[in-house]
Amino acid sequence: MNRKKWLVGVDEAGRGPLAGPVAVGVVKVPVDFDWCLLPGVGDSKKVAPGNREAIARHVRNLRYHRQLDFSVSQVGPSVIDNRGIVFAVNLAIQRCFKRLNLNEDECKVLLDGALRAPSNFSQTTIIKGDALEPVIGLASILAKVTRDKYMVRIDKRFPGYDFATHKGYGTKSHRAIIAKRGRSPIHRFTFCQNIG
Repeated sequence: MNRKKWLVGVDEAGRGPLAGPVAVGVVKVPVDFDWCLLPGVGDSKKVAPGNREAIARHVRNLRYHRQLDFSVSQVGPSVIDNRGIVFAVNLAIQRCFKRLNLNEDECKVLLDGALRAPSNFSQTTIIKGDALEPVIGLASILAKVTRDKYMVRIDKRFPGYDFATHKGYGTKSHRAIIAKRGRSPIHRFTFCQNIG
């Protein structure tokens, strides 16, 4: 059996929000990658926003120097509404794998929670993997940073919904805005049926 050359981490951000896309991050590192190069990597929800941004900048620099590679794909509300969140997440995973041109013979794939890679890949799903495996935690951080930046940008197109603050999640204030203003074009209608 061939020894794997690459460790691939997969995680998503934005599965549960009422608005905006779901984002999937896929990170590819050598199996002997030195994680001391990226201190503070872990579950994106437990890493402060400023630290997430700093890690993402550092990762882009490491990619420039060809020490790792990554891809983030986002799938929007219309697909989530029409095909479901599981389909949307799987589509994003497939896009990332294609962009990274991953070879199943060379990669060991680690995924968070109930995520699945294409079936031809050697893979392990780990509950709370973003906290237990750095490569999954890094995928989580890159997915969250990308999605959060998108929600800040989209806030300017849909003023009054405060997307830059709550990032589309179902906070009390966000639900109150929906009840008052109705849904915007980037809301997931199937997630908002009982509001307003």
